[in-house]
Amino acid sequence: MENTTEVTEFILLGLTDTKKLQVPLFLTFVLIYVINVVGNMGIILLVLLESRLRAPMYFFLSNLSLVDFGYSTAVIPTVLAGFLTGGGVISYSACAAQMFFFAAFATVENFLLAAMAYDRYAAVCRPLHYTATMTTSSCASLSTGSCVCGFLNASIHVGITFSLSFCGSNVVHHFFCDVPAVMVLSCPDRYVGEMVLVYVASFNVFFALLVVLISYIFTCVTILKMHSSAGYQKAFSTCASHLTAVSIFYGTVITMYLQPSSSHSMDTDKTVSVFYTMVIPMLNPLVYSLRNKEVKSAFKKMIAKARLSF
Repeated sequence: MENTTEVTEFILLGLTDTKKLQVPLFLTFVLIYVINVVGNMGIILLVLLESRLRAPMYFFLSNLSLVDFGYSTAVIPTVLAGFLTGGGVISYSACAAQMFFFAAFATVENFLLAAMAYDRYAAVCRPLHYTATMTTSSCASLSTGSCVCGFLNASIHVGITFSLSFCGSNVVHHFFCDVPAVMVLSCPDRYVGEMVLVYVASFNVFFALLVVLISYIFTCVTILKMHSSAGYQKAFSTCASHLTAVSIFYGTVITMYLQPSSSHSMDTDKTVSVFYTMVIPMLNPLVYSLRNKEVKSAFKKMIAKARLSF
């Protein structure tokens, strides 16, 4: 008879049990989180305060920064606390909450990247109709739709995962409550739930990725047809940073979530998870600001104003 002892808490094994690595990893993740917070909050402040950054592209960029801050904050403080306390005990409800917010923010980012790709398509391929296409209401609708899809997807993932019974072990071979890592602890009747989650994740990822690919195919064709070198460089510059972020994000997501949890290598998952929970949210503001002249100009202007006020 299957042991179905009720689980009230989980034990997160963390990244490593090697004592010598605890302090260096803690300091590294603190630095990453500080850069993440400063970079993403800085982008949001720039867009709010700088009148030149009122274009739809910057509206979506500020949304992306908020989402990056959100889903990294759902994970990194737990990891840092584990290093300090030497343990990774997390309650059942806290585990479910962490999984929900991480899944929600990650899915919102998935659809925001698609919205940003469509925005670049409209700006490059249909410049005369751009202001009529990307109105304030249409941008708000795309952003709201991304949020609705994100929180709906998170509800499905958490609902299915925590509707399963957990048999015996409550040790999560991960540094946070990710869906694959928690689901493998459930009883052997998880196949249907696993496949539902794989199909839902596949639909979300490939629908958004299809929008991204189609948008950029048309965008690249239009750029190649440009006769003006200045126009070519400006269009390529605005798209290059987005393509970089898209490639990194979708590469890691496809590796992690488009296979049943039983097929996962937990050590590999930890390595990939560090990348998309910590590194990507830190890199996004750097990628967009370093390759965008208007963002760099707005940042320099804000620094100059700050110096004058002292």
